[in-house]
Amino acid sequence: MTESAREAAFALDTDGDAEGQPVLDRLISLLDLEKIEENIYRGVSPPRSSTRVFGGQVAGQALVAAGRTVPSERGVHSLHAYFIRPGDPKVPIIYEVDRIRDGRSFTTRRVVAIQHGKAIFSLSASFQVVEPGVEHTESMPDVPDPESLPTLAERAMGYEDRLALRAQPRPLDIRYVNDPPWVTRETDSTPERNQVWMRADGTLPDDPLLHVCVLTYASDLTLLDSTLARHGVYWDFDRVLGASLDHALWFHRPFRADEWFLYDSDSPTASNARALATGRLFSRDGTYIATVVQEGLIRLL
Repeated sequence: MTESAREAAFALDTDGDAEGQPVLDRLISLLDLEKIEENIYRGVSPPRSSTRVFGGQVAGQALVAAGRTVPSERGVHSLHAYFIRPGDPKVPIIYEVDRIRDGRSFTTRRVVAIQHGKAIFSLSASFQVVEPGVEHTESMPDVPDPESLPTLAERAMGYEDRLALRAQPRPLDIRYVNDPPWVTRETDSTPERNQVWMRADGTLPDDPLLHVCVLTYASDLTLLDSTLARHGVYWDFDRVLGASLDHALWFHRPFRADEWFLYDSDSPTASNARALATGRLFSRDGTYIATVVQEGLIRLL
């Protein structure tokens, strides 16, 4: 995902003073794919888009396509994806689902997203029935409550010329725990972790797959920021070229994406114009709900 696509995803085709539920409903509609044949689905991008499709959008739509071929009692527990080519937001995306395996406990699906006759994205997803087993977990970091933190629009004040889209309504309510990277780049601080509270800005239907897909969409928004913060640079402010190369998610426990979750991420290493970012997601009550790993292309021009 390029930064222009990331910015478009923050705003998601807003009209006038639309905010909250109306904007979230657009995201829900975006994830509601059209079935055009058995195992074949079609998705679209927002009418107002950047030059490339947002990576979280295509990942979320591909997961919807996979999930619609799986019994509802089997929840997705992991996905692994590769961004192959830039997506064209002006034309529909065709999602072809390959039913790899239907086992007694696990179901495996592979999805290829196609535009102009070529694959732009591939995803493998695994689904599992609920079953008992060993339990252990990490604790959530000690952070302020989201209501005590500035909104994204408030964080953008004074940076409107560079962050205009961030100040507009969006389907997600996003609250940075620490100073956002466009602020820390102006100081000597280089935070090792990027911590953000997020939630869908409204109410989602009681469909577990939809909540997983919304979190998948959200997981691609701020993850690579942790790599740039280590070097005191940021998209559009500095000569940085970036794009998502791959994306992996593991879902550990049930959650609702329209309730606050903490996205705690960092970047343990970067080399050869690639940076690795990892993230942990916790629900408001401290439950460890998901883990994210992504490698991104990061070039300082």
